[in-house]
Amino acid sequence: MSKKQIIRDYFQAWLKPNIEVIKSIFDKNATYSECYGPIYRNKKEIIYWFEKWNKQGKVIAWPIEKILINENTCIVEWHFKCNYQKKISEFDGVSIIDFNDQNKIISVKEYQSKSQHYYPYSK
Repeated sequence: MSKKQIIRDYFQAWLKPNIEVIKSIFDKNATYSECYGPIYRNKKEIIYWFEKWNKQGKVIAWPIEKILINENTCIVEWHFKCNYQKKISEFDGVSIIDFNDQNKIISVKEYQSKSQHYYPYSK
């Protein structure tokens, strides 16, 4: 399976949710750094986080805007919207995703930006 398809499957796994995808695409020593601070240090913690999060929340939308691939590193631009603990939130983001030679994800680093943008110097 291609890196692009693995990334698309990962995003879709949050919309369904589908734990089997999470179990299959991460290396056992993978790390995941969320955009607001938490870091999960291995596949076991990533699975636990996914299961726990989905008991308290629902991903409403997570469209991918762009995927750039350079060997084993991918940069993914996206928009995220969820209902977590009965609160709707959304933001734009970028993930840097690294793969090993077996096409398993070994690292995800997320970065976020406010989704409400404005142009301060527009006339």
